[in-house]
Amino acid sequence: MSKFAAGKYALGVSDRSGFVYKLNDMRLEWTGALVGPDEWEKKQPQLDPRKHISDPQALKNPRPTTPMVLSIYVGVPLVEDPNLRNLTAFGFVGDVTVNTNLNDVTVSLTGLGSTSSVGSVSVTPTTTYTVTVANPGSGNKFYIDGVQQATLNLNEGSTYRFDQSDSSNGSPTHPLRFSTISDGTWGGGSEYTTGVTTAGTPGTSGAYTEIEVATGAPTLYYYCSNHSGMGGQANTP
Repeated sequence: MSKFAAGKYALGVSDRSGFVYKLNDMRLEWTGALVGPDEWEKKQPQLDPRKHISDPQALKNPRPTTPMVLSIYVGVPLVEDPNLRNLTAFGFVGDVTVNTNLNDVTVSLTGLGSTSSVGSVSVTPTTTYTVTVANPGSGNKFYIDGVQQATLNLNEGSTYRFDQSDSSNGSPTHPLRFSTISDGTWGGGSEYTTGVTTAGTPGTSGAYTEIEVATGAPTLYYYCSNHSGMGGQANTP
């Protein structure tokens, strides 16, 4: 039987790239392709997966984390263990959900679990007027939100704040006060103080006069306690 030639000087063409290599240096890949030594790649293990591999067996007798339910009693501490997760509690104060981890605690409360009355809730809005002082030619006058000696309507049960922070209220000061008589003490009346509070010095930051209008309050007049002829009327419908 004849032998193959040694091929010492023989050349071969790569089945992959078409490059020419010495035939004796070329290598046969698993695909059957004859390639250059710098092109040769071994077969990837993923191409030969193991057969008949079953899924891992489930954990025997597991103990997963589950939510806990507690009853809430006002004033009694419930949980001191920081490792609890997704704690849900409920009681007569409503539905309370407590979500915890080692770093923070979030508590939410929804609903009421009681049919008894919890009383009534009332909201008293506060209306703020900006008070400035200017001389229109007949002496200093109060300007309420830019209106000279404005006639106001103050509703019973509502609160009104007269902000005197503007510097025009000072040097000399012009304290705004209330009376049941036009021009207050300058008109022979007296200062009305029911529901009235004051703060600060007129002309400085935070200074104001505030009134919560009482039920059945009479028609009022605002005036300057230091100077006459500056104020106006405040109806209480």
